[in-house]
Amino acid sequence: MKTTLHFRTYGTGPRVVLAFHGYGQSEGHWRGMAAILGNDVTLYAFDLFYHGHSKLAKADAPLRKKRLGELLRVFLTEQHITTFGLLAFSMGAKFALTAVEEFPDRVENVWLIAPDGIRTQFWYALATYPPWMRGVLGRAVLRPQRLLRFIDGLAQRRLVDSGLVRFAQWQLDSREKRLRVYRSWVGFRHLVFDTKRLAALLNQRPTPVTFFLGRFDRVIPHAGLQEFIASLKNAHTVLLEAGHAGLIYDVGNYLRRHPEEVKW
Repeated sequence: MKTTLHFRTYGTGPRVVLAFHGYGQSEGHWRGMAAILGNDVTLYAFDLFYHGHSKLAKADAPLRKKRLGELLRVFLTEQHITTFGLLAFSMGAKFALTAVEEFPDRVENVWLIAPDGIRTQFWYALATYPPWMRGVLGRAVLRPQRLLRFIDGLAQRRLVDSGLVRFAQWQLDSREKRLRVYRSWVGFRHLVFDTKRLAALLNQRPTPVTFFLGRFDRVIPHAGLQEFIASLKNAHTVLLEAGHAGLIYDVGNYLRRHPEEVKW
């Protein structure tokens, strides 16, 4: 099987934006946002690997930033794109931030919606870095009862926020979802970033970076991003009265009310 980084194009404007969705989504989640961005933008919406139509030749081999950078470079060359903006939600930020590292002088603007990858979440690190925990997660694909009981026990002891537990339970309620969780967490575990280096790259010009965060987001808490945001010279934060799962749509509603913020 050949590696394929699938995308769909929305719009025909002169400003190019590359968009990367979150976990459990697909490129189609950006359709509404493309309409909001208007006629000046051509939006290339990608499927993350293990989602939609994107495929890795070696599905069980972890994706590394060098390989992702090569795939993006081929895309940019084939589409004759010189400069571009980046738009990403949650797990998709790992792809967008890789693009920042690979092409810092070509990135014009960055919008990050509850971005993953800036601060390593404790549960993600626990599930992916110790090899024995990767085995536990792998076995849970076929037999999830023990893992679900463990998560429920954490909730009962109030060691984990109940909203985060409900989110985890929803993501584990079918074999297809459990397999996607396992492959995504393990497959993207090398997409990690040195935040000081990342900030230095973004501060060179400095590149405008807008953060859209949810006040009630327990998956990517906004408080954990404040240190990185403060290190950027050209950062802007929009804090919405929202949680995590539907934050793309909350951002869309916000931009409809504040069209002056749609700047690429």
